[in-house]
Amino acid sequence: MRTNRQKLFLEGPIGTALIRLAVPIILGNILQTGYQLTDAFWVGRLGAAAVAAVSVSFPVSFLVIALGAGFGIAGATLSAQYMGAGRQDMVNHVAAQTMMMVTLTSAVLGAAGYALAPYLLDLLEVAPDVYVGALGFMRVSFVGIIFVFLYGMFQALMRGVGETRTPLLIVLGTVVLNFLLDPLFIFGWGPLPPQGVMGAALATLATQGLAALLGIAIFLHGRHGIQLSWRDFRPDPVYIQRAFFLGLPGSIELSTRGLGPLLLSFLVAGFGTVTLASYGVGTNILQFVTIPAMGMSMAVSTLVSQNMGAGNTQRAARVTILGAGYSFGMLSLVGILAYVFAPALVAFFVPDDPDVIADGAQFIRIMCLTWGGIGVQLCIVSAFRGSGNMLFAMVIALLGQFVLQFPLAYILSKHTALQTSGLWWSFPVTTIAVAVVSVGWFAQGGWKTTVLTEESRQVAEVAEETVSEDGIR
Repeated sequence: MRTNRQKLFLEGPIGTALIRLAVPIILGNILQTGYQLTDAFWVGRLGAAAVAAVSVSFPVSFLVIALGAGFGIAGATLSAQYMGAGRQDMVNHVAAQTMMMVTLTSAVLGAAGYALAPYLLDLLEVAPDVYVGALGFMRVSFVGIIFVFLYGMFQALMRGVGETRTPLLIVLGTVVLNFLLDPLFIFGWGPLPPQGVMGAALATLATQGLAALLGIAIFLHGRHGIQLSWRDFRPDPVYIQRAFFLGLPGSIELSTRGLGPLLLSFLVAGFGTVTLASYGVGTNILQFVTIPAMGMSMAVSTLVSQNMGAGNTQRAARVTILGAGYSFGMLSLVGILAYVFAPALVAFFVPDDPDVIADGAQFIRIMCLTWGGIGVQLCIVSAFRGSGNMLFAMVIALLGQFVLQFPLAYILSKHTALQTSGLWWSFPVTTIAVAVVSVGWFAQGGWKTTVLTEESRQVAEVAEETVSEDGIR
């Protein structure tokens, strides 16, 4: 029997369903970004070299996270489609298997990242005044990747079943705690010695660990649409194989999105610390201002997944179109405001460096008026993921990062008089081109033919047998 929430998602007004899902996600993402913004705010008081250390560390950490994210993408998509199909038993099974797999994957990747951090920084040819801070920040971040994975999967699985308020409350508490811990770890207090840039990562490690533990506890208590027991974590080889092949394109897609900024860091670092700091501040601002579209795209993904699972492909298409329209309008408005207040935005992060303020403001003003295209792209790619067409999303990411943005940034910055401005101009050109390709691919309609709950019947049968043998039902 469907709950009122499920009736809204599968039968009610689409606009109402999108807003109900998107608003808590947007608020949660604003708070989640508060981790980076809080770090950037306090680290900015240490100077341009400290800001550059965080800037160069983030793409590397994101790339390692992306490599292992495929299982999470597969689990979130499958759980949402099974919820739409009314298969609560499979929702629970998929959630448990997903949490088990991401725990193992994140432990391996975190250990590898910790060991390889010095070599990655050498490869990036990071300046000596940036190296020490970047190494400390990066290594602590790799230690905490397991908590980032676990809480990220908790959020994704909760979104899949339509529960978005609980993650919002958890993030609110941990971000406030992070804001209090950051200055203590960075600058020291009493017997606590100052840790500099690494202190920001230590504060985040503590608060993300707390969030992950709360998420696991909620799953085990089963109050919000997913009920786990410890026996659910017994490895299911059939599901693991299914999740691997479904999630592999998703890992490649997210790795591509992480590798793109990393490759750009090679180019940016060659122009000096001021340019690298400007790039870091500009991308932080971009990350923040795209939050409304990110929230809307996550709502689109949930509704598309559940409606595809229920067989409502035309409704899934209408969800995507309406969500893309909302996102285009929101980010276009935000882009206009960013153009007007660009210097003040940069000065918020680096108040005492006029060179970084000037260069960062130029970066923002060059790219911000095309941000509406990012909103369109995000919603369409989320619809592809929600329908199970991970390959479509992967190809769009590869096209945007490696065929368009990086080659364009290299040519404009190295072989034209634009130099630093050439790096910045690669952003709006790529945004427009990828948005056009995404719309064309969506209009073609091939994505509607994939319904994972029908293709995964073998997984369902194995899960049912497992549950029956264990005497749960």
